Amino acid sequence: MTEKLTYDTATTGLVLVDLLNDFLAEDGKLYTAVADELKRQDLIAQLDRLLSGAREAGVKIFYSPHGLDEHTFDDFQYIHPRFQDGLKNQAFWKDSHGADFYESLRPQDGETVLSRHRMYDSFMGTNLEEQLQAQGIEKVVLAGLTSGTCIEGTGRHALESGYHVTFLPEAVADFTAEGHRAAVEIAYPVFGHAVLSIDEFLASITK
Repeated sequence: MTEKLTYDTATTGLVLVDLLNDFLAEDGKLYTAVADELKRQDLIAQLDRLLSGAREAGVKIFYSPHGLDEHTFDDFQYIHPRFQDGLKNQAFWKDSHGADFYESLRPQDGETVLSRHRMYDSFMGTNLEEQLQAQGIEKVVLAGLTSGTCIEGTGRHALESGYHVTFLPEAVADFTAEGHRAAVEIAYPVFGHAVLSIDEFLASITK
């Protein structure tokens, strides 16, 4: 008999990736590119429901924001075209409105705001690993943007680092429905221990 999957609040971390104005606000630099999928997924409402339930249950919450500036890729010889565009357009530019958290999904007191990641993996060049270890996290639950890049990339790293990894498809979105579906149907079952609905996750939280 398979043991029921549970998420103890002492060892579970909800990692929210890139809940930033450049994605979610109507004046954001990438909003137009992702808007159709935000609406199809009803993402802001889904994230709000997830956050409300996780906070009420006492889950530890980590915010992982993207952040670029003119020196972000000084040590790179080969900058990917997508990030060349990001530099040119100053997307997620540090200290800008676009790189700030979307108002209704902002961190609250006591929640951890991580140092900014520059590409798809929220572990690389940040303090995510340090914070997870310091707070006793064993299970990483991922939500945010985008399905096939930062969410998938962070989940892969978490798996390789020995964490239990859970993806919440209702609480992520991508630039296209095809990209979202590829992540959810192909990548997440490979790199995650569990792929759950928001309600399934919230119902499995224990203290």
